This record gives sequence, C-alpha cells and structure tokens, in this order.
Amino acid sequence: MKGVILAGGLGTRLFPLTKITNKHLLPVYDRPMIYYPIEAMVKAGITDIMIVTGGRKSGDFLSLLGNGKDFGLKHLNYTYQEGEGGIAEALGLAEHWAAGSPVCVILGDNIIEKNIAKAAADFRKQGKGAKILLKEVPDPERFGVATVQNGKVSRIVEKPKNPQSNLAVIGIYMYDGRVWDIIKTLKPSDRGELEITDVNNWYIQDGSMTFEVLDGWWTDAGTFQSLHSAASLVAAGGANKG
Repeated sequence: MKGVILAGGLGTRLFPLTKITNKHLLPVYDRPMIYYPIEAMVKAGITDIMIVTGGRKSGDFLSLLGNGKDFGLKHLNYTYQEGEGGIAEALGLAEHWAAGSPVCVILGDNIIEKNIAKAAADFRKQGKGAKILLKEVPDPERFGVATVQNGKVSRIVEKPKNPQSNLAVIGIYMYDGRVWDIIKTLKPSDRGELEITDVNNWYIQDGSMTFEVLDGWWTDAGTFQSLHSAASLVAAGGANKG
C-alpha cells in the first residue's frame, strides 16, 4: 500500500501565519505539522509516500524533508495542486504515481495520539474496497458525519445541521485501486470542490466500506484554536505512539 499526504491549500483560516508559508510547515509543539502524518504512515509500514502540496512556498517542503532520510525513508515523492479544488481532486493528482495500487490517504493537518498500524493491516487483509477511521466528537456538525447501522456505515453527510451521530470521519482514508476511476466521475459540490465524502459514499453504496473507531485522541490543526490544542496535546502526551 502506498501513502498520499495531502498538504495543499492556502490555509486562509490561519492568516496571517500562512501569508508567507504553507500551513503544513507551521510548528506543532516541537516538530513541523507535516512530520506527524509522515510518522503515522511509517509506523503503519507505509514507506512509499507522495506529498501533494501547493500554495505559497511549496518548494520549502523539499528543503525541509528532502528524500525523507530523517524518517528512515529512501525517497519521498512530491506533486503540486493548483488552487483549492478539494480533497478528492488533490488525491487524483497521485493517480499516475500510484499506478493502481491501494492507497492510504492522510490530510496533512491531522494529528493522532497513537497509530494506524492495525487499521492499515486490516485493510491489507480486506483486499478490496475502502476503510475510514471515525472518532466521537462533541461538535460533529463541523465534519463529515457517519451513520452506523448493524456494524456498517450506512451513509456519510458532510457538515450536517442536525447530525445523526457524533461519529466524525477523520482525515485518514484507505482505498483500493478503483478510487481513481471514482474520482473521475465526481462533479464539483456547491463549494466548487470535488468532495472526498462523495468518494466514501460510493464505496458505501458498493457495500465495500469498512470502518474503525480511532483509539486515543485526534485533532486537526487547521484553525488557531485547533493548532493550539494540537500543540498542547502533543506536549502533554506525544503523538503517533506505539
């Protein structure tokens, strides 16, 4: 399984911090934000990784990360997303490199306390379809929200006004090689973006979506409040443990 880290976008919610740099290069306690998803993948045995970047100072990723030697990697791959076309569009940029392989996708501002090694191993055994990670949150209306019935995800609603559960779909997804063809069928949402929720709902309709509820804390770091919270959580107990 290959890994794709999505680290594009303009990071407008973090202006003026992101006026001269990419959000994912900002510090979260003692390391740059982009370190955390890379470490999560390496701990899950995923060592063939592509970083999709964009926006201001995207070349600084290469200056910071090089070929990934600091993470025990032999090389890192990079590609560039122009503008903000959505998560699914950004993932689509990795199609040629992935060459039909299954992929694990992590949003570059997602930080977890423990690791995804078990989820990745389970997906490798699954062999087909998709897997998402869920987490109970106090404010599900901010996220894609999953409804689970009889042990399966029955649907995902993006940022619902009246959430049917408190299970947020966090920014870690695993897909088989069909994902590239699915992305090509998507139409832009009202936000003008290709939505990853539409990809996930395709797999739900296909009957090949599985899920796991994440153990330990999870946070994104895309707002001032969540960036501060992420730094506090890492300072108190580390990240990607185990």
